Amino acid sequence: MDLREALTGAVVMAPMTKGSNLPYRRLCVELGARVTVSEMAVARRLKQRRQGEYALIRRFPGEPCFGVQLAGKDPAEMAWAAALVEARGADFVDVNLGCPIDAFTRKGLGAALGRRVSRVREIVEAMVGGVQRAPVTVKIRLGWDSRSRNYLDLARAAVEGGAAAVFVHGRTRDARYRQAADWDAVGEVAAAVPVPVVGNGDLLFPHEIEAARRRAGCAGVMVARGALIKPWIFREAATGVAEDPDAEARVALCRRYVELAAAHWGSDDHGRARVREFLRWHLGLLCRYRPPRADGTFPTMQARDTEFVPRTALEGLLARADDAALDYLADRLVAGEAVDPAFAPEPSAAPVQNGEPIVQG
Repeated sequence: MDLREALTGAVVMAPMTKGSNLPYRRLCVELGARVTVSEMAVARRLKQRRQGEYALIRRFPGEPCFGVQLAGKDPAEMAWAAALVEARGADFVDVNLGCPIDAFTRKGLGAALGRRVSRVREIVEAMVGGVQRAPVTVKIRLGWDSRSRNYLDLARAAVEGGAAAVFVHGRTRDARYRQAADWDAVGEVAAAVPVPVVGNGDLLFPHEIEAARRRAGCAGVMVARGALIKPWIFREAATGVAEDPDAEARVALCRRYVELAAAHWGSDDHGRARVREFLRWHLGLLCRYRPPRADGTFPTMQARDTEFVPRTALEGLLARADDAALDYLADRLVAGEAVDPAFAPEPSAAPVQNGEPIVQG
């Protein structure tokens, strides 16, 4: 596979904890995604033969270009894991240098590893030596915090180690999602290294995708929350036209996800419970969709659109973020029953806090 060719002009589906599950990747591929990345898998857990970790690296038949993201800090372990995922069908292997979760950073993984530039070079070198054909990539943040933005040193070290591409999340670990992504910094990386650079951060509509690509001069872009809020973003990117599927069409997408999830997890009691768990989680992000405004302006990722007025009762139900609504939708969809706003429960006392999906890098 020519990775440069695959990434040039691409809108990559980012690696996300829970969000990049196999059935949702299938849905996004049906909607136009051409490059996808797994949830983060921990190299040591793979070596310990934990079945839950092996599930994360599974590719579905027909997945066009599939990368597996690995987390680890030992070069030999990471090389072993890279060879494993290559043997199991990964087109490329990505190194996680940006996961912000405390449980991982306390162990020196993710964003914490991004503070050790020389160790990153060693890890990439070991992984490149451990694979036969799959390119090795890295996904970085801009640094640990605003006082230690080491993204240029990190990107150069990764390339010196043999990285074939660099994915850049345009925020520091400390910033999380409180600040807008810095696409100028993404552009600095693109100008500094000779490999394809893919930028990530705050992309929700096709005009934003094109503007970010031009501003940074990067080979492609990566979407995370945008793909969870509106999975048809990949189709929009291909046409350059913002879509506004009505509420019935969005319910149909949820039903399609249930079909794909049931095919993956099964239709017995355990499988149905898994399908509901993941659907319920996705509904907590799909409810954030807001259409282009009548005046020609667009909602943005960083600001909630408080002026939005649902156009139908069903759209109003889909826009609700409270537990009662999300439970009602999940139960009806998993059961294959009609979704009727007239029978939906009253809003629960407080909106559910689904939190931000963890973008692994």
